[in-house]
Amino acid sequence: MSKSKILFLIILMFPLFLSAQEKGYKIDVCVNGLPNTSVLLAFYFDDGTYIKGNGKTDAKGNVHFSGDEKLNRGVYFLVHDSLKQKMFEFVVADDQHFSIKTDKADYYKNFKVDGSTENDVFYQNLQFNAQQNLKAAPYTAIFQDSTASKEDRLQAEKELMKINDEVKSFQSALVKKYPTAFITKIIKARETIPSSSDPAHVGDSTYQYYFFKNQYWTKIDLADDGMLRLPFTLITNKINEYFDRVLIQDPDTIISEINKLVEKAKPNQEMYKFVVWSLTSKYYAPQVMGLDQVFVHLSDAYFESGEMDFWANDQMKLNITSRAGQLRLSMLGMQAPNLIMQDVKLQPKSMADIKNKFTIVYFYDPDCGHCKKETPVLADFVNKTKFDVQVYSVCADTSLVKMEKYITEMHMEQWINVNGPRSYVGSYQDLYDAFQTPTLYVLNEKKKIIAKKLPADRLEEFLTRYSSAQK
Repeated sequence: MSKSKILFLIILMFPLFLSAQEKGYKIDVCVNGLPNTSVLLAFYFDDGTYIKGNGKTDAKGNVHFSGDEKLNRGVYFLVHDSLKQKMFEFVVADDQHFSIKTDKADYYKNFKVDGSTENDVFYQNLQFNAQQNLKAAPYTAIFQDSTASKEDRLQAEKELMKINDEVKSFQSALVKKYPTAFITKIIKARETIPSSSDPAHVGDSTYQYYFFKNQYWTKIDLADDGMLRLPFTLITNKINEYFDRVLIQDPDTIISEINKLVEKAKPNQEMYKFVVWSLTSKYYAPQVMGLDQVFVHLSDAYFESGEMDFWANDQMKLNITSRAGQLRLSMLGMQAPNLIMQDVKLQPKSMADIKNKFTIVYFYDPDCGHCKKETPVLADFVNKTKFDVQVYSVCADTSLVKMEKYITEMHMEQWINVNGPRSYVGSYQDLYDAFQTPTLYVLNEKKKIIAKKLPADRLEEFLTRYSSAQK
């Protein structure tokens, strides 16, 4: 090949190479009818919205947004700054050099994009849904009309089902035609998980449960952090539904599923960080008894280990690992740390000396309003229950005068009453994560923790179930 032909090919290919290697982002916007106006470039993240940049339109409505680094993937939108109104949304994916033209009269109807296939597809879906909503409006109105007849409602329901089927059909075709598009990922993520159609398992609730569970995360691309930047909260809602409603509320089950989910998210650092942090926040103060073990696992596996060092600073790690340390000594199933404290006569009283079948460890403060409501409930339980129980009550206040008065007023004389600050074994707060009052633990005859932070009005029910399970 001659040198002139080689040179020609190099010149021809050079612009293509530059296009493929475009860096940063450059979004040119023209909004007809919106001159000399401040606008903001914003994006969604989880359940919030955040500002990325700002600009001002010229006399013709042109405004430009650019940067040396690529934008994070997701759905972005422009905001009319002075009116604090959202103007229109668009997608930021891999193609980040594009232009948008529209009109203030109707942003979406007049929307045109050049240089972004992702936004072409995004707006095909958006505009089709808008048309379908218009078709559905009169039928929706019938359901809102209390005077509508039963026949009208049935007919409206049929028409709405047709419209819904049309949307499904359109989106199915869109997914098939553009399998890697960002909008395709959004559509798949919002699809309802169907029941198994296997005729051998119709009506088998156990099989259907595991089928649903195994399908739960298959349609969500956890390797794409753009799933965090949507106009609706996706990942957090999915996490809450899965761990609260789909899974059995057992720490071993939850820990196993956490490890699986985190592994799915790990290829994308942003998603990895988000999933770990969401779960850590979720189980920092779990509502279900016994799940503090989950938080301890998260602390050990992802913070103490250094896994999150690429993001978590020293203070965050200290907060998390310190909290795990507080929980670690008093988890369900563990041997309860012994308490030895002075009573009102300054005599040492050891919890280990209690010979009853069940020991209730009760931490209270005489000035605590909630304690004043909870203590009589506990006293009533102790007086009426058929179970062999003794209460080891720990006063958080240093004042023996207050403590003695409280014991008398609350009829606690038959309990073992001690003063928490007058301890022979260190801080009871650290040993039992009892930084708030009232706090109540239940121990069995071997002094193992079988319940923690249980309301007093649930003691009878709990001990009944526990005793039945031991038979």
